Amino acid sequence: MFGYRIAMTLSHSRLPDPLPLARDLLSCPSVTPATGVVFDALEAMLTLLGFSVDRFLVGEAPDGPVENLVALRSNGPGRHFAFAGHLDVVPPGTGWASDPFAPEVRGDLLYGRGAVDMKGSIASFVAALGASADLPGTISLLITGDEEGAALYGTRAIIDWLRDHGIAPDLCLVGEPTSVHRLGDMMKIGRRGSVNMWITVKGTQGHVAYPHLADNPIPRLVRILSTIEAITLDEGNDWFQPSNIEITDISVGNQATNVIPAEARARISIRFNDMHSGSALSDRIRALVEAEGGTLEAKISGEAFLTPPGEFSTLIGEAIEEITGLKPELSTTGGTSDARFLSALCPVVEFGLGNATMHKLDEAVAVEDLSRLRDIYALILRKVLTA
Repeated sequence: MFGYRIAMTLSHSRLPDPLPLARDLLSCPSVTPATGVVFDALEAMLTLLGFSVDRFLVGEAPDGPVENLVALRSNGPGRHFAFAGHLDVVPPGTGWASDPFAPEVRGDLLYGRGAVDMKGSIASFVAALGASADLPGTISLLITGDEEGAALYGTRAIIDWLRDHGIAPDLCLVGEPTSVHRLGDMMKIGRRGSVNMWITVKGTQGHVAYPHLADNPIPRLVRILSTIEAITLDEGNDWFQPSNIEITDISVGNQATNVIPAEARARISIRFNDMHSGSALSDRIRALVEAEGGTLEAKISGEAFLTPPGEFSTLIGEAIEEITGLKPELSTTGGTSDARFLSALCPVVEFGLGNATMHKLDEAVAVEDLSRLRDIYALILRKVLTA
């Protein structure tokens, strides 16, 4: 069924309408970690466009299994341009005006979970491929089902697969929703890194009336957090805002009013720019925690990265401006994305739909923006592969 609808769509024009392609993807429930039917739909689209498609499952519960897809099409020598994205979505939640997995057009908007983050962008890129048959070089799609989750078995596994097969993209565009007020007003050339830390301070439980027989860990935890709160990591730089440390949880779990607790815990999160590394920050915080007799566990979600402005970002910016009339802002703001992993392969830029409704109830994309994004992606392909 997917193949029939897609064939009809792709046969109607050189640049096919991305709306029915987006509908097909949105109609497949694919809460992270995603597998199965949504990948069937994308594979059917890409096979009709002459791509060879490899799919593989990685990982086990609770964060897996995760399905990944690598699609390749080569027209001889030239650059290898990769488009990266994800088919998994966050849980829709309750309170939608319509079924989040039954895409519906109301007015000028297409509603459905994943409309902007980021099945709409994938549909627009697939539609853009309708004008790419004559382009030299190689085009690939690197699509995971694990971007919204733990990100353990998704893009990292795709990178391993590429290396095992001796495949190395020259440039990569990630279709995350980067636009803020209007399609084309912002693209991402980097992202801050992220590290979360869990602090534990142990003491000795006892009766509050006999404090000399106990050791209250709370004052020591308070001193640790006070010291952390006073830290200024940096003032930012030309491309990144200042790094920030946030205390995200404090827990003692003491249900009794007359008991000194045996343990106190806290959690902090640091978003850092390219002046730091996750390991160096972890070592710095660990030293002051251990000075108060505590312990620290750190988990680095990703390092900061920057694709310095140059030919790639210029070509993308020119394509955006030709279609929309907007000169996009080059930014590193916001959360993290799988670009943090892909940056180890080649220069990476992120550009996609508006992000105003991502992860919200009644997530929606302007139908016109799907077509305009298709046109931008088609122009980017032509500029990059014929430069």
